Amino acid sequence: MTAQNAYQVADWNGRSGERWVANQQRLDAMLDVFGKAAIAAAAPLQGEKVVDVGCGAGASSFALAELVGAHGRVIGLDISAPLIAHARELARADVSVDFRVADAAADLGLEGFDLLYSRFGVMFFDDPAAAFAALRGALKPGGRLAFVCWQGAAENDWIRLPMGAIRDLLPPPPPPAPEAPGPFSFGDPARITRILESAGFTQVDIAPFAQAIPFGQGATREAAIDDALEMAFEVGPLSRALADQDEDLRIRAATAVRSAFARRPGERSVMIDAAAWIVTARSPAA
Repeated sequence: MTAQNAYQVADWNGRSGERWVANQQRLDAMLDVFGKAAIAAAAPLQGEKVVDVGCGAGASSFALAELVGAHGRVIGLDISAPLIAHARELARADVSVDFRVADAAADLGLEGFDLLYSRFGVMFFDDPAAAFAALRGALKPGGRLAFVCWQGAAENDWIRLPMGAIRDLLPPPPPPAPEAPGPFSFGDPARITRILESAGFTQVDIAPFAQAIPFGQGATREAAIDDALEMAFEVGPLSRALADQDEDLRIRAATAVRSAFARRPGERSVMIDAAAWIVTARSPAA
């Protein structure tokens, strides 16, 4: 296991996994429209077999299971034991999903599946070409791949707003290497195409998908802004940037970030701009 992959496993089984479980309802509301767009592009059919890569707490897995029906099969994979445990808790008796704690980049011993799907779960591989090649082995000839991934940080308010609000309080963190694993590592569509083709996929198609999404919700406008601020402090780059800062700076940062969210529209939610890629491809036919 590489150092980067070991870090991802440790982080998602520790602080990040626990925070996602705690904020699961907020995060699923925020990401729902992207997951649905990727599922529409995947077009799962009754009776099909699907692998949900980086399934988190299972929202997409449950949606896929309903679409493939009782004669289909859905396996949800995630490296985070806390998220998989939460997914199992949320599972309904009438929707069957096999949730597994597993590294999707490893040899999973799966084959003959119709569809590989992911909602923001494929940007963290330390060797993405090798990971996608391993995943392709789970597909039958002509099987489909569909996933959604973020465009760049500059196109996404969930990082741009809070980090921009504190730029006069804290020096910005050093930018990651252009192809380092992380939420924006697939921001360049040419890189996505290169990775998938080197992994043996064909018919790669990448479509932009931009949407205003709720970041924070509440019974009133003020409650929604408070909720957005709380989530920014709990999950994402702001929480990491402020983790070791003193209370005075955290208070000043909260004031600045709250003002940034207050400038966004919405009555019972704070609506922010977000942009992603919807990616589809196929495994070569036999």
